Amino acid sequence: MKSGTSGSARRGRSFFHFLVIFLFVGSAVLAQEPGEQKQSVPPSQPAAQSITDAATRASEAAANSPKPDDANKQTADWSTMMKLGVGDLLEVSVYNVPELSAKVRVSNAGDIYLPLIDYVHVEGLTQEEAQSLIAKRLEDGGFVRSPHVTIFIDEATSQGVTVLGEVGKPGIYAVIGDHRLYAIISEAGGFSQNAARKVSILRRDKAEAIHVDLPRNLADELSANVEIMPGDTITVPRAPIIYVVGDVGRPSGLLVDNGSLTVLQAIALAGGTNKTAKLGGARLIRKGPNGMTETKVEIKKMLEAKIPDMTLQGDDILFVPVSGGKVLAARTFETAMAAATAVTVYSVHP
Repeated sequence: MKSGTSGSARRGRSFFHFLVIFLFVGSAVLAQEPGEQKQSVPPSQPAAQSITDAATRASEAAANSPKPDDANKQTADWSTMMKLGVGDLLEVSVYNVPELSAKVRVSNAGDIYLPLIDYVHVEGLTQEEAQSLIAKRLEDGGFVRSPHVTIFIDEATSQGVTVLGEVGKPGIYAVIGDHRLYAIISEAGGFSQNAARKVSILRRDKAEAIHVDLPRNLADELSANVEIMPGDTITVPRAPIIYVVGDVGRPSGLLVDNGSLTVLQAIALAGGTNKTAKLGGARLIRKGPNGMTETKVEIKKMLEAKIPDMTLQGDDILFVPVSGGKVLAARTFETAMAAATAVTVYSVHP
């Protein structure tokens, strides 16, 4: 009897607990405001959809954007390729051993001096090779166990690029990392007024130079912005100048940075001939392999299309005398040369 009574009592208590919980939850649901019930299960959620779309676009942008590792890969490749040389200023550090850190310059013998291990020959080694060599010397000497050596190139004097010719500041410019032609020219002060737009690049280990034709506006043609390597020599030559002097409207030195000019084109750019000019007595002074030569140029016949126009070369001097003048033929050269030294130079873009 006690057992049956005990079981009935337990069932009664369980039912009572269930009833209490049910009433409590039910009262909480009934007490909730209708607006709150609608908020809990919205039918459309346009704001959430906008956030989802924005997140999707951000994910796509992140996926399409260049990764830092990819962007820096070329710079890392440069560090692997570069070899240390005479004059380079290096910062050598050993992890967790600040006493062995040093800033040293590679001597003319190709050595650097470091604490404990004395002189180390690093000329011709890459950064990684030099780091491994120094680490081995420290470990073999029993100075540092499993050393981690890092070399930072503070000044890459031996890896410089030489810029010569018609630039604002010719000289040697250090190159570390990804550098291209336009950036080096900019560091050298840009082109001078007389610069040609045909640049030559001589590699350190190459016998023949690379020739690059540049546009007047560099932004128009980025394919000419070639990669520059340590040890390159960049030469920017002077653009050819054609001098038109004598009885013309504006005696000039015509800077031809691309293309060529003919006699009639040059005269037109120099303001044309004056009324007093002797068109049949013009002379062309040209420097050749055997010295200076003088050639008669019949401008009148060219204008009448009786003879073909003549193409001029760099440093040519076209002299147009005054009609009826008493300038002797023997003095044409001296007169033309004297006039050419006093003309104003103009840039021409054929």
